[in-house]
Amino acid sequence: MRYYAIQVYTGQEDDFSRRLLSRLQDRQLYIPKRVLDIRRRGKIKREASPVFPGYAFIESEDLLKDLDAYWEVRKTPGFIRFLGDNISPTPLTDKDIRLLRHFISFGEYADTSKVTFDENDRIVVLEGPLKGLEGQIVKVNRRKGRAKVALDICNAGFLIDFGFTAVERVTDGGGDRHEDGGT
Repeated sequence: MRYYAIQVYTGQEDDFSRRLLSRLQDRQLYIPKRVLDIRRRGKIKREASPVFPGYAFIESEDLLKDLDAYWEVRKTPGFIRFLGDNISPTPLTDKDIRLLRHFISFGEYADTSKVTFDENDRIVVLEGPLKGLEGQIVKVNRRKGRAKVALDICNAGFLIDFGFTAVERVTDGGGDRHEDGGT
């Protein structure tokens, strides 16, 4: 199965998805989302937003042979263009598919990750959507509990914030002592 990227109006991803899926019930459309804790006026609120703002991903064996789906996508309000181009949409590369499946694997929403920090103050991801993306983390804000990650999909770069919860690393307290008392 192949995946194709559809550029839609930013902020209207859910409306586009709802409209398209009402016409094409037998298709899979993905808009991976992340959850962040947003502080406004002293209150914390959990908000979900797309991992890739302005993009939706449709699954199809071959979109150019599936003309019903191709034209329904193009006619749906909110559609801007297929990536590649509108005449011959290009399927995602293997690297892009791995990244998309990584976020799809968390279900509808990629929640906050559990992390800790090593002795050099570097972030260590224990579980969650940041797991496997450690090398792409470009900035960490401990106070807000956010990690800025550089993601690249469809030859477009994104800097996306993901939430994390820092947990204390459990140490054994023994250090490097030997049982016989030697060092």
